[in-house]
Amino acid sequence: MSYGQGGQGQPPWDPWKPGSQQPQWGGQNTDRTPDWAALAEASESRNKRRRLLFIGGGALATIAVGAAVAVAVVSANGNGQASNQPSNLPATANIPSDTTTPAPSFEPTSAPPPLDPKDFIASAKKDTAPLSPDILFPGTTLTMGDRVYRKGPTADTKNCASAAKATLPAVLTKNGCTRLMRVTYTKDGVAVTVGVAVFDTEAQAAKAKGQADKKSIIASLAGNGVKAFCDSAVCRSTTNSYGRYAYFTLAGFTNGKNVTAKDTKVFATGDDLGEFAFRQIRRRGEAQASAAANE
Repeated sequence: MSYGQGGQGQPPWDPWKPGSQQPQWGGQNTDRTPDWAALAEASESRNKRRRLLFIGGGALATIAVGAAVAVAVVSANGNGQASNQPSNLPATANIPSDTTTPAPSFEPTSAPPPLDPKDFIASAKKDTAPLSPDILFPGTTLTMGDRVYRKGPTADTKNCASAAKATLPAVLTKNGCTRLMRVTYTKDGVAVTVGVAVFDTEAQAAKAKGQADKKSIIASLAGNGVKAFCDSAVCRSTTNSYGRYAYFTLAGFTNGKNVTAKDTKVFATGDDLGEFAFRQIRRRGEAQASAAANE
């Protein structure tokens, strides 16, 4: 029986001896020199596996160390904040979760309604501001758009019928007129007298306006450089009311010529002065409403 690598009675092969010193198998002188290149390649392969295992193990160790550092950072900041965030806000876990509590409510508030200017010129009880022809029609000229009118004479009377003509005296008296103020303006041979009748209530002024007819005219006012006009010639008249005031206009030529439908200049003059009278009455109410609101 034989054991090992040699045959019966043969010594074993020694890999560290040159081939010339190795025993011969089977009586034959066979060259059994080891394959040194193969051995070197095998050794290099083993070394590469060792290096790969070392690198892999190092990476795992690095990850493990990083995880440990992260855990340490979080543990060191027990308030739920990152260490580089200097915020005083509470962590999310500290925010109350109960949102069922109703929000506080407040009583709705609103500014008081503005005072109506017309209320202050609707009755003598509230319309207490000073009043005169020069207050309603101030200055010496009047500008409406590109038209400039020169202010002439003014008049003021408590006998309303004395400053009216035709059917108007009766209308004013019947409805309780307490005062009648007049002013005349002129421009380019046309004159217009504006009359403002004062009543105690708005209803009286509106009734006087409704009862006036085509023959209800204010008496023209001459003087202060203005010649008499509309005494016998045909002139154009208007009637209106606002608040406790009724206001009238009478426009015509200063040379006594009759006014016809083609005389647009006369119509424009009468409309300008009627519009100005309305604005001044309304402004009177606005001024008193503003003063009352600031008290």
